[in-house]
Amino acid sequence: MVKLRLKRCGKKQRAVYRIVAIDVRSRREGRDLRKVGFYDPINNQTYLNIPVILYFLEQGAQPTGTVQDISKKAGMFMELSSNQQTKFN
Repeated sequence: MVKLRLKRCGKKQRAVYRIVAIDVRSRREGRDLRKVGFYDPINNQTYLNIPVILYFLEQGAQPTGTVQDISKKAGMFMELSSNQQTKFN
């Protein structure tokens, strides 16, 4: 099973996180399938590759709670709902 979760990078006391698609059995800094975003909590910056995230979600990937909260703040789920509406029309 694949999850979308945070992978810690950066220096001590200066954490920066990558949002990655990774196998559930891998450790936090393990080998990821694909990098799909970036999150800097200190500067409050976020970058999400929305088409790739939507692809993984359609394939059955589950986001962790933190990744889901970051995505909601970025407004990604609004785009997901509008993307699904265009599929049905």
